[in-house]
Amino acid sequence: MRMRSFLAGVLILATGNFAMADTIRGIDIEFVTIGNVNNSADSTGFGAVNYAYRMGKYEVTAQQYNTAAAAGGFHVGSGSGNTPVAESWYDAAYFCNYLTTGNKNTGVYTISGDSIQIMDHQLARSTYGVAYFIPSEDEWYKAAYYKPDGSGYSSFANGTDVAPLAGIETNYNTNPRHGQVWAVGSGAMEQNGTYDMMGNRLEWTEGLDIESRRILRGGFWTGSADYLMSSMRLSTSPDNYGSIGFRIAATPIPEPATLLLLGLGGLILRKRGINCKDGGS
Repeated sequence: MRMRSFLAGVLILATGNFAMADTIRGIDIEFVTIGNVNNSADSTGFGAVNYAYRMGKYEVTAQQYNTAAAAGGFHVGSGSGNTPVAESWYDAAYFCNYLTTGNKNTGVYTISGDSIQIMDHQLARSTYGVAYFIPSEDEWYKAAYYKPDGSGYSSFANGTDVAPLAGIETNYNTNPRHGQVWAVGSGAMEQNGTYDMMGNRLEWTEGLDIESRRILRGGFWTGSADYLMSSMRLSTSPDNYGSIGFRIAATPIPEPATLLLLGLGGLILRKRGINCKDGGS
C-alpha cells in the first residue's frame, strides 16, 4: 500500500501542478508548475500555452530584486524585505537576464535603447538550459485563471467567478491613506498554487498593446475587484516604475527522472523513520 501511494504521488508530481524552489545566484525563488499543455484559449483570446512551464509562486520581493541588482549592476530600488518590488519593465528584464546568465545584458532579453528583442521561451530553454523571464501574457493568464483540472477558465484566480475577500484572501480595495502592499504570501493560495495574482501590485507581462506599451495584469491594492478579473487588461510605458511589480516564469520543468529521485528520497527518509516536515525532532 505504501509503494502504491508513493507511485501515485510521483504520477501527480509528473503531471499536475506542484511547487519547487530554485536557488539562483544565492536568491531563493519558489515556483509552481503549470501543466495541462495544449489548452485552448479563453473566450478573451488569452491563456493558450502548448508547453509546461513554471510560474513564480510569489511576486518578486524587494529583497530578491535588490540582491540581484546590486550584484548585476542595474537599478537598486528603495524597498526592502518581503514586500513586492516596484520597478520598470526594463529592470524586470535585467533581473531575469541576471538570473539566467549572471549578466543583465545576456539572456532572454536584448535591450538597446528603445529596441527590445525577446527570445522565444522554448528556444531560451535550449540555449541556456534553464531560463527565467517575465511571463508572456498567455503564460500569466493561464497560471491565474485556468483551472488545474483542465475544465476551463474562471473569472478570478481563486478558481471561481466570485471576488475574493478584500484584505483577507488578497489585497485590494483598501483605503490609500491607510492600506499598503503586504508581504508576499500573506493572503490565500490561488487555484494553481500562486499568491497575489489578484491584488497587491499590478504585474508586468511581455504583452504589448497597439501603442507598444506593456500589458499589466492582476489588480492592485487600492483597486476594485474589477481589476482582478480575467477580462481586465491594462497597459503602460515599460519605463514606468514605482508602483508596478512582477513575478517571473521559468523553463524547463524538472524532468520526470528528477521527480522520481525526489520521490524515492522521500520514501527512503520515511523508511528510516525521519519526519521530513519537522526534521526528525
